[in-house]
Amino acid sequence: MEKYLIRLRSAVLFSLLFLFPLFFLPFTQEFFATNKLYLLTFSVLLLLAISTVEFFLSKKIVWEAKPLDTSIILFTLTVALSLIIVSPNKIQAILNSNFGLLEIVSLTILYFYLSREKNQPLFWTALLTSSLVVSLLAILSFFQIFKFLPLPNSFEFLKSPQFTPVGNPFDLVVYLGIFSLMFVIHMILNKLSGKTVSFQIVTAVSFIIVFLAFLLTLYGIIKSATMFLPPLRISWYGAVEILKNPLTALFGVGVDNFASIFTRVKDTQYSLSPLWQINAFSVSRSALLHIFTETGLFGFAAFVLIIITLLKLVYNLRAGFSNINILRPVLFMGITIVLMVMFLPSLLLFFLFFVGLSFISQIVRSQPASEIDLSSILPVYLGVGILLIVIIGATGFLVVQSYAAEYYFKKSVDAIAKNNIKDLYDNQRQAVIINPYIERLRINFSQTNMLIANNVASKAQTNSSNSTNPSNSTNQLSDQDRQTITSAIQAAIAEAKAAVALNPQRASNWENLAVIYRNILNVAQGADSWTISAYQRAIVLDPQNPIYRLNLGGVFYSLKNWDEAYGLFTQAVGLKSDWPNAYYNLAWASYQKGAYQQAVNAMQNTISLLDSKTSKADYDKASKELEEFKKKLPKTEEQTATESAQPQKQQLALPTPPVPALSPKIELPKNASPESR
Repeated sequence: MEKYLIRLRSAVLFSLLFLFPLFFLPFTQEFFATNKLYLLTFSVLLLLAISTVEFFLSKKIVWEAKPLDTSIILFTLTVALSLIIVSPNKIQAILNSNFGLLEIVSLTILYFYLSREKNQPLFWTALLTSSLVVSLLAILSFFQIFKFLPLPNSFEFLKSPQFTPVGNPFDLVVYLGIFSLMFVIHMILNKLSGKTVSFQIVTAVSFIIVFLAFLLTLYGIIKSATMFLPPLRISWYGAVEILKNPLTALFGVGVDNFASIFTRVKDTQYSLSPLWQINAFSVSRSALLHIFTETGLFGFAAFVLIIITLLKLVYNLRAGFSNINILRPVLFMGITIVLMVMFLPSLLLFFLFFVGLSFISQIVRSQPASEIDLSSILPVYLGVGILLIVIIGATGFLVVQSYAAEYYFKKSVDAIAKNNIKDLYDNQRQAVIINPYIERLRINFSQTNMLIANNVASKAQTNSSNSTNPSNSTNQLSDQDRQTITSAIQAAIAEAKAAVALNPQRASNWENLAVIYRNILNVAQGADSWTISAYQRAIVLDPQNPIYRLNLGGVFYSLKNWDEAYGLFTQAVGLKSDWPNAYYNLAWASYQKGAYQQAVNAMQNTISLLDSKTSKADYDKASKELEEFKKKLPKTEEQTATESAQPQKQQLALPTPPVPALSPKIELPKNASPESR
């Protein structure tokens, strides 16, 4: 029986190494990293279950110590400490698929199993074969071979030229770059070791396929220019910023909380870059900087300890570099470490890093395995067995629950395409009930409730406009409609506030709450002050964001508070001087204030930033309004344009409240305000 369990364990490890880069499922909103994380987790739970059966059969605890074990355990503990002590949203930090605790713990357990396996060439075969399959799929996608296949609607994504089971083109370039070099090393070593000609030909053909896929993917990224990466400059600022506070210096800003530090340290230069509409990145530009920023000096020191221990092991192995089984994992590990320094963190990159550590440990001589026989200590034997079952069962249940929430959320996304509001609402509600700790689910559900309130209010307004008695237009809203609107608005506010409560350090959560309040300016009493308060919180957390200031200025504009609107529009222009819509809103605020000279100047700047061809409608609109503004000036004054910038394609719009007005306004409870949490 024990022999079959050993074979089963090896089969699970082989399958995981082969399937991991290829695995994806269209059952969650994000097909790739999310499903790879759950594949990894369930595989690790299966390995633990096999070990539990082995324990019950042998009644022994067997442990084989490896040199890297201590440093890897310390690193995992520092990630856990950062999460427990600093991370605002701990459940979401556990489930984060870029650098979350579930990922790191699963990879640590995988390391312990894989590093104890003896048949290293078998596992290299799994990795190299998988890279070959990924490469073939990348080549087929580049030439859009799938475009000509009759596929169901749910698999239309396969027709995209950028489709890759790895997840995204950038991860694919990193992955194929590693294995292109590994195949080169194979060819050189095969030649030196006198391998058969047929074996050398197979290796050379494999290299050509992988390298061709690498070049095509790199060309696709350069051509499309759609890969937006966090600036290294801002990532460095974030790493330095954590040192200003003792708590964050030691433990970082917390796992899954990089976005909060990014918004605090980004500068005006970022607002002037093509990335400016991305309010925040959730990962650093470098995996090494990401580890430092989120886990602090403790996490960084533990990671450096892994590298130092690794270098010592490699130094001791240097005499055996002529052996492919030694040189191959050493070079693989070296390439992976360089990539972790140079590129942003991802589940795939950490997976390759831990697999590389496992392969190094496989070739290092270790002490004889230690055994603890518990057959004569029945209470301890049963206690350990029950503890293992509880850990595996509880973890499995929680992971299944989490995946179920992602599944229901995906169903709600599908309902949008079908314009089925009921399915959208029901599935999002179910997702939130199953896992109420994910900010993304809460935010989307708040917006869905707001959509329902909007639809009911709009329908009532339509009925009112069609009424034969216009004097009764305000009475077209039935008691049932009013109750539905009230309930939907209250639910929208509650969900938006729940997202803020999960992580009050994230500016986008406050922005969502502000947008919800802004939507009910004409509907609910007190919504104006709540909107202003929420936007102010967002601005404090993201001070360089011109969008927040423009939107808050829009709130004041709709309230006819021209002075406040003017001040905020001026700040938006100061943060992003090449934004036509900021100048456009500033022009109208100046006009409403009676500052006609400033209004003309701002409108001239708007026109100078618009392309008369690509934005003809906006250009003509602004030109016409400029002529109207000039009529307010004394005839003796001559106006000239002031500033110029690169033309942009924009849609000019003045702020207006989107929800139809209701009379009388709905009274919401006091706990609907952002201050009562």
